[in-house]
Amino acid sequence: MKKTFIIVAIIIVVLFGIYTFFKSSYNSMVKLDENVSEKWAQVENVYQRRADLIPNLVATVKGFAEQEREVLVGITEARAKASSMNINAENMTDANFKAFQEAQDQLTGALSRLMVTVERYPELKSDKNFQELQAQLEGTENRIAVERRNFNTATKEYNQTIRQFPKNILASWFGFEIKPYFEAVAGSDVAPKVAF
Repeated sequence: MKKTFIIVAIIIVVLFGIYTFFKSSYNSMVKLDENVSEKWAQVENVYQRRADLIPNLVATVKGFAEQEREVLVGITEARAKASSMNINAENMTDANFKAFQEAQDQLTGALSRLMVTVERYPELKSDKNFQELQAQLEGTENRIAVERRNFNTATKEYNQTIRQFPKNILASWFGFEIKPYFEAVAGSDVAPKVAF
């Protein structure tokens, strides 16, 4: 009788240990996955802020530089494309993520062309509305960089967890997949040449 009780107790302890391991592993992966989703929502939030600033910026520039129609149309089209890209943490495949990042990079390029155009119009650069919009846009670009870094940090922690043994086995059972990172734009490692 005593031997049976010990064997049953050992089995219960082992089963409880296995249950505890599965529960804590699964819950930690869920927590990390939700953290990635939260960080992604913040990235989308700051990109939306930038997209919301652009119509005001374009309208201000349009009043001063109507002949720069090509630049203004380009930025409007890039904004529309970037705003139409809708991905969330659940459908964040490499292809979807790359398409989203390319659309945002095109919008960044269009904004850069707009700022170069502005240099030709000193009266625009001194306009109070334009200066305020430009300052907000610069602040938003900084927020984008911070949120992208936060997203990459959360993604790294999540990816490391689901790739480590034995959690990688549990991750595959429960459908946890590796998430992509934001990467630098091609050619951003080369410093621009400035000629005076």
